[in-house]
Amino acid sequence: MEEKINKFREMIKEKKIIDSMLALLQWDLETQAPKGGYKLISEMIGELSLKSYNLTTSKEFLEMLKELKKNEEKLDDIIKREIELLEEEVEKIKVIPSEEYKMYSELTAKAQGIWEIARENNDFESFAPILEQIFNFNRKFIEYRGIKEDVYSEILNDYEKGMNVEKLDNFFAELKKEIVPLLKEVNKNKRDFQKKVKFEVSEYNQKLFSKEILEYIGFDLERGVLSESAHPFTLTVNKDDVRLTTRYLKDFPFSSVFSTIHEGGHGIYEQGVDEILKDTILSDGASMGIHESQSRFYENIIGRSKEFWFGILEKSKFKYSELSKLTLEEIYKGINEVSPSLIRVEADELTYSLHIMIRYEIEKGILSREYLVKDLPRVWNEKMYEYLGVVPSTDSEGVLQDVHWSCGLIGYFPSYALGNVYSLQILNAMKKDINIEGTLERGELKRIKEWLREKIHRYGKLKTPKEIMVSVTGEELNPEYYIEYLKEKYKNIYN
Repeated sequence: MEEKINKFREMIKEKKIIDSMLALLQWDLETQAPKGGYKLISEMIGELSLKSYNLTTSKEFLEMLKELKKNEEKLDDIIKREIELLEEEVEKIKVIPSEEYKMYSELTAKAQGIWEIARENNDFESFAPILEQIFNFNRKFIEYRGIKEDVYSEILNDYEKGMNVEKLDNFFAELKKEIVPLLKEVNKNKRDFQKKVKFEVSEYNQKLFSKEILEYIGFDLERGVLSESAHPFTLTVNKDDVRLTTRYLKDFPFSSVFSTIHEGGHGIYEQGVDEILKDTILSDGASMGIHESQSRFYENIIGRSKEFWFGILEKSKFKYSELSKLTLEEIYKGINEVSPSLIRVEADELTYSLHIMIRYEIEKGILSREYLVKDLPRVWNEKMYEYLGVVPSTDSEGVLQDVHWSCGLIGYFPSYALGNVYSLQILNAMKKDINIEGTLERGELKRIKEWLREKIHRYGKLKTPKEIMVSVTGEELNPEYYIEYLKEKYKNIYN
């Protein structure tokens, strides 16, 4: 048995090296590769993806899994969980012809460059053909599993185990029922708070502040790096090499602040996985929903709180000089103004989940063939007007604003809304152990990070999302905390 376990560890190491090489290529593609290099990088990604596919679907690998499963009682919890996840992964990919798997990997790598140019040029037509291929591949891959109906539910389950269209329809219906009336109520007392926090800051100074903010919240820059990209993201090579990006808007520095804090939340999670899981396939977040709960926790619950900015103003070595001219109340209201906007990543907390609902309904509609890809600009604008009362004047600030679909991340968007809800349940549990307001005012964010690491981060994928939420909060997904939080917060701001 020891020999089989050693062989298992060797093959997992090989798989992780391939995955790390793919991650580095992806990083290069999205941050610094010249447009002329996209083609070769896409081909490299295709070849390495095929190598990973061949490894995990090989006869040797499958027989080894089978043999280990037979002797499950002799295995520790880590290997048992790895086998469970690998069996699920293999079942999903072994039905896909290898040439199609490679083709899709190359396609999504190419698509990111095409999306970036289309967005720059406000040219949805140039992006539509490859986007249609991506959606078609996703539908086809699910159909290979023998599922012809409710394809989207299967995709959603891949991102958040146990999730499906019926559950999310009910979930979003509940949010819509509560948030839309609250938004109307807030809009009756609309005020221009944000003008106070819109001032010009050089890109150089924004970079300095972003790095200080990252260190302040607990991200280790000795084991991570901050760069920039068209769309902020986090990419993990391993827990000691976690890479973040942000973006800088000269006349709105808080855009980079909150993008940086959001990605920092993801990065702190990745860096906090237990060392014992480092060389396993469990050294990652439990699910996309749990991962987004950490980024949204840091961005919104911490980053948009009055107490956090009190601590920053008291302890920051470098801060924008413009902040010293504002009161704490002006900063707080400025960064929390409710204003239905075109861009998801700039959205306030109250309207954010409506942005996600739009993307959810569009994905569902395309996969059920209710919508055609060529009709997306029209459908997008109609839904923006229906839910948010605003309409993009260009596709660049509309249907082309997010990178996710070009990466093949169909089904990812609901994770943001689930993350919002999870984060408030986690806050409710944390309050029982920590005086959060006082901790933030004193700038003691290490205490919050340590609590999250102990309860969530260290487990990686060793626990399921459900197990984590039940152990931390005592219940599964419950939107009530999120809805009550929004009501209390915005009624106080707009009283």
